[in-house]
Amino acid sequence: MYTRAIDKLKSEKDETIVSTCRLLGVSRQVYYRSLRSTAKKQQKAGQVVGLVLGVRQQMPRIGTRKLYYMLGDQLRDLGVGRDKLFAIINANHLSIKPTRSYHITTNSHHRFYKYKNLTADLTPHRPEQVWVSDITYVGGQSQHTYLALVTDAYSKKVMGFDLSSSLSSEGSLRALNMAIKERLYKDEPLIHHSDRGFQYCCDEYQRVLKRHKIKCSMTESYDPYANAVAERVNGILKQEFLLEDYHLGAKDMKNVVRESIETYNTKRPHYSCRMLTPNRMHQQRAVRIRTYKKEDGPKIELGAI
Repeated sequence: MYTRAIDKLKSEKDETIVSTCRLLGVSRQVYYRSLRSTAKKQQKAGQVVGLVLGVRQQMPRIGTRKLYYMLGDQLRDLGVGRDKLFAIINANHLSIKPTRSYHITTNSHHRFYKYKNLTADLTPHRPEQVWVSDITYVGGQSQHTYLALVTDAYSKKVMGFDLSSSLSSEGSLRALNMAIKERLYKDEPLIHHSDRGFQYCCDEYQRVLKRHKIKCSMTESYDPYANAVAERVNGILKQEFLLEDYHLGAKDMKNVVRESIETYNTKRPHYSCRMLTPNRMHQQRAVRIRTYKKEDGPKIELGAI
């Protein structure tokens, strides 16, 4: 009984399709071919969405251009080019809207000596030629959790980091000491560049730099983008890895930061590094970084990301 009812419904459906095709002047074969083509496209789009979501489990806000580079082989196997990837991402509401946030963590009104800028006309051509340091909020400004970073300006690798609940110099010192332990090219000259915050000007921080024969350089303006690489890396960790959105206890937040920086160093490609990851870029010196001149402020940024 149920079988006869189903057969009757199918027959009525086929008659309706035939009548509609005749009305539109389209053959039934063309109609069914169109259905199969649509189903195939939807299946392919579903596979692409699955690949994108797989990457974004670790890098939640990574952009489409870097996704295209990271998923290149798999997308080629599916016959999906860059424009098609953009179209699938937009159609599935997976595009990332950039956000900007800036919180002041620099106090340059202090008694310590402020050093000159040694990097204004310098474009790094090797790893561990210039390090940039900065401090930023993570976990939301209301939690007063501060992330101190030391980043290589050539490779964009985070060399050292520390998460603390204070803006005192101890966190910056721990990040610096971690970076020094991670050095691969200890016999080559190195410049440490930062803003003029007291954390970097204080006697203890300067003693560590001098002990390891690291030259000190500082911004000479109050423009937050004068230390462009450091600001950009801050933005990547907070916006792409959502460190700004977590509201966790100190122990859990430190684990999240450590895992995020590990993923950043080992998996995220950088435009300025010709799409190499920071770790790969740091292990060589043949690749020339992309840089951009600025009309205002410093003449040359230390590399766009």
